[in-house]
Amino acid sequence: MIPLSLEAVATAVGGRLCDVPDPFALMSAPAVVDSRTVEPGGLFAALPGEHTDGHAFAVNAVKSGAVAVLATRPVGVPAVVVDDVLDALAALARTVLAAVPDVTVIGLTGSAGKTSTKDLLAQVLPELGETIATVKSFNGEIGMPLTVTHLEEGVRYLVLEMGARGIGHIAHLTRIAPPAVGLVLNVGTAHVGEFGGREQIAKAKGELLEALPADGLAVLNADDPLVADMASRTSARVLTFGIETDADVRALAITLDPAGRASFTLAASGIKARVALSLHGVHHVSNALAAAAVAIGLGAGVDKTAAALSRAVLMASGRMEVTDRSDGVRIINDAFNANPDSMKAAFTTLEAMADGRRTIAVLGEMKELGADAVEDHRQVGRLAAATGIDVLIAVGGDDAQAMAEAAQQDNPQLKVVEARDRDHALTLASDLIHPGDIVLVKGSHSVELEHTAQRLARPGTVAGEP
Repeated sequence: MIPLSLEAVATAVGGRLCDVPDPFALMSAPAVVDSRTVEPGGLFAALPGEHTDGHAFAVNAVKSGAVAVLATRPVGVPAVVVDDVLDALAALARTVLAAVPDVTVIGLTGSAGKTSTKDLLAQVLPELGETIATVKSFNGEIGMPLTVTHLEEGVRYLVLEMGARGIGHIAHLTRIAPPAVGLVLNVGTAHVGEFGGREQIAKAKGELLEALPADGLAVLNADDPLVADMASRTSARVLTFGIETDADVRALAITLDPAGRASFTLAASGIKARVALSLHGVHHVSNALAAAAVAIGLGAGVDKTAAALSRAVLMASGRMEVTDRSDGVRIINDAFNANPDSMKAAFTTLEAMADGRRTIAVLGEMKELGADAVEDHRQVGRLAAATGIDVLIAVGGDDAQAMAEAAQQDNPQLKVVEARDRDHALTLASDLIHPGDIVLVKGSHSVELEHTAQRLARPGTVAGEP
């Protein structure tokens, strides 16, 4: 964190100090919006929430070490009072970023794979210089500024996920942290209900490229036509990556081992190097290519990039997180989120791992799919049936029922059961799992199946245990 006096913070955000005994006290740790995560010297931003107001936790935050609270009113402890806390966070992030003029901001967006690719970049770019990347999946108007406040002197690369729920959202984020590199992974079906169609999603994602300077770098997925077409939206240098197309950075000779881990030949600039990923799932090949293209575009060698990718490990839970229990049961926790594209990728990995073992899929509803939601769930049900799984547990309401019915219709021999929620799914799965089974758990974040997966990963799980 770049140390700032509270007086400097107030100036940066257009606020006033209240109940501050020492205006020169330093904010020496990042800003947070959860008082339980505050570090000594940090700043607690008191944002309103769905169920409570952050101002209610101001005293506890200071007791836990916060130097002050960013608030819209006096809170009885040292505070920087502003009209709007969210706007103030953005202004604070811009000030911190300006204090590290040599840092290269890398913005990345896409309908799927943002966090996994960000984590790969965080492990590849240190070959070129010190790197900081988005905390967890903090990729919106709250989380992204919080990540920027982690900046320190000497950091060369700042990797920022940029998410969007509509047109203009990414443009807003790029005004907070102007990118020099823009990476667009894909335009899929995630949040299609909010946007109204894939073309609208593409329009929103392309805002990242429009923010690039002429001497910047645009890294685009050549396998996705909607992404490839975005090259016309920037004057920056364009570098492409792909598997199916003749891209600048390619993956050749892709293989999967029995654990669903991919190996491939990384090819760029006439140089080839072998990559052996420790991450589970063939979809990580595209994520790895994206990270490689950014690194190579910034000057990294192909050989060193391949070696760094081969050393990379899983950093985020709920994304193809594999746990082998002592009874031989393998739990695949891919429950952080779900859409039709990522469901297909998960089934591909499940098939690669099966090798004659009994397979169970615990699948939650996919949210924010709009008018096509029912049909999309039916398609996933048909895909589940075609994959050849032994048991399907469909979790949720009407959409889950549509998924279950389609799977049963396509494969009458498939055992299909329906669960109301995460706890019901845990009960059913606990009863149905046999030693040696492989269990895939996947659904949209709001279905909360990550909880189910974590519980199932414990040996001897019994429904109803805490």
